[in-house]
Amino acid sequence: MRILISNDDGVHAPGIKILAEELRSIADVWVVAPLEERSTTGHTLTLDHPIRLVELEKQVYGCSGYPADCALMGMAEVMRDHRPDLVIGGINRGANLGQDIYYSGTVAVAREASFHGIPSIAVSTVLDFQNFDEGDSHYLTAARFVKRAVEKGIHTHLPSLHLLNINVPNLSEDKIEGHELTTLGFRNYSEDIQKRQDFRGRDYYWIGGIYKGHSPWESSDGEAISAKKISITPLNLLSRAPDKKVDWHRILEEI
Repeated sequence: MRILISNDDGVHAPGIKILAEELRSIADVWVVAPLEERSTTGHTLTLDHPIRLVELEKQVYGCSGYPADCALMGMAEVMRDHRPDLVIGGINRGANLGQDIYYSGTVAVAREASFHGIPSIAVSTVLDFQNFDEGDSHYLTAARFVKRAVEKGIHTHLPSLHLLNINVPNLSEDKIEGHELTTLGFRNYSEDIQKRQDFRGRDYYWIGGIYKGHSPWESSDGEAISAKKISITPLNLLSRAPDKKVDWHRILEEI
């Protein structure tokens, strides 16, 4: 099995390294990820200047572009002679819950793969950035869950133009309270924009709304995370019904 991994935190981020290492025991893993952090860049594609690839080690490439660029370069260039069976975006440093999926470069990786007919998963570790130290991260919890899910063939059940968005609480495995099929919720942010001045007295701005919690919608991804459960959200990229019915509840019981 061949797996392509990318992210939006950059090719040197701990999450992508831990995920790749965990999956190498069950698959032929390739990494094509941004050379620098590209968080919250959505589904940007680079069309106005060249993209460059740097081979950092065997089957690990840094890319000058954005996450969707990386997924496309991985599928159409790096692995063009050995097409991936699965594309994974992550492990993201932080949540991709509710409407945040539309900003997420990690989810864009999976979306781009789905556009090209390849099963795809986005996975994130839900970190509290207001009270966070890198030493407190539990990426391995997410990596091991994804490995189990892939071994069980969860991605093979995806209808065309669908992806799975997985969010994992930032907890050790023994503190996880199970996993749950969820729908997209809604995350509430302040609309704060910080206005400052540079040394020449010119105005500039920082967009940085403060997270104020999720809406308490039943069966939503935010509710699952609050209950210390892994959230698994199938996302339909179409406006019509999927081409096949999937009993996700039964499939998740096997993981």
